[in-house]
Amino acid sequence: MIPRTLFGDDHQLFRDTVRRFMETEVAPHHARWDEQGFVDRDLWRKAGAAGLLCPSMPEQYGGSGVDILFSVILMEEQFRIGALGPGFGLHSEIVAPYLLHHGSEYLKSTYLPRLATGEMIGAIAMTEPGAGSDLQGIKTSALREGEHYILNGSKTFITNGWHCDLVIVVARTDPDAGSRGISLFVVDTSMPGFTKGKRMHKMGMSAQDTSELFFDQVRVPAQNLLGEEGRGFAYLMQELPWERLQIALTGVAAAQAALEWTIQYTRDRKAFGKSVIDFQTVSHKLAEMKTEIAVGQVFIDRCIELKLANRLDAETASMAKYWATEMQFNVMDQCVQLHGGYGYMHEYPIARAWADARVQRIYGGTNEIMKELISRTL
Repeated sequence: MIPRTLFGDDHQLFRDTVRRFMETEVAPHHARWDEQGFVDRDLWRKAGAAGLLCPSMPEQYGGSGVDILFSVILMEEQFRIGALGPGFGLHSEIVAPYLLHHGSEYLKSTYLPRLATGEMIGAIAMTEPGAGSDLQGIKTSALREGEHYILNGSKTFITNGWHCDLVIVVARTDPDAGSRGISLFVVDTSMPGFTKGKRMHKMGMSAQDTSELFFDQVRVPAQNLLGEEGRGFAYLMQELPWERLQIALTGVAAAQAALEWTIQYTRDRKAFGKSVIDFQTVSHKLAEMKTEIAVGQVFIDRCIELKLANRLDAETASMAKYWATEMQFNVMDQCVQLHGGYGYMHEYPIARAWADARVQRIYGGTNEIMKELISRTL
């Protein structure tokens, strides 16, 4: 593979630490978590104690104050072993940055340290039963009443939704103002009127808790408004490129893992007296996938460099998310084929990775929406 130039010695030491954590604290338990539909709560506290939650947050708020490459490593190592149950990435690099970038000092000092230790688990509630990629179509409302906002509505497909203690809720504060009528709120799940639905039974990512959330006359203190009223849509547009790049970089990491599993399987598997990998049709297919992954890795690494320089725009992030997740699923599908019947068995990691990969083209904005966003720049 083409050598990567993003990471220094400190990053590599951190990768070694993360890999040990994933192999000792996550991998041995993941099959059980798949069955129960969520990871053990204790894992979050262990991750916090090991400094693996919110590492890019400033030290004054409980983070390590390091660059986002440390978070990139966390995501890559988690996808390397196909253990997608723990929603660490969303917690650390989506929820926490919203608080850091747009929250008051009160919100940052109250919640960020508790996210960093794993005492609290974070989620973000955008999608509704009738509104997905088109965030301007949301119906959940938050109307001002004195020193509170009265929150009503529902959200669905919420990652970390069943475990969460804190959720950033996208709500409409002005029904007639279009995108300028959307605001963000930090909602503590202990607030009266907040309820969680049942854990949703998904095609893949079975160990990652996903649920509906309901808000019935929830009185949210006005100080829990994130940033300014009516600026929520603008904040979402600022943060979405990084979210989409995270999906893209995990797509490449997952594809690389699938290729490695498949190379090993085709070396071990015999057919007609020789290893399956020795058939030209198989070795050429593996060569194609290796090339596609290498090309994708170079593009994604360049996007990460742009993010580090605060130059990642919506168009580039959309291209990364669209291309990497399409490549990921194509690689997964071919790897299942090369595993033969065993590729269809859930006990083999490639079968679970194939099912897990399908949603990558949907969440964070469907790939059809990504192409629409890209086409607007033509």
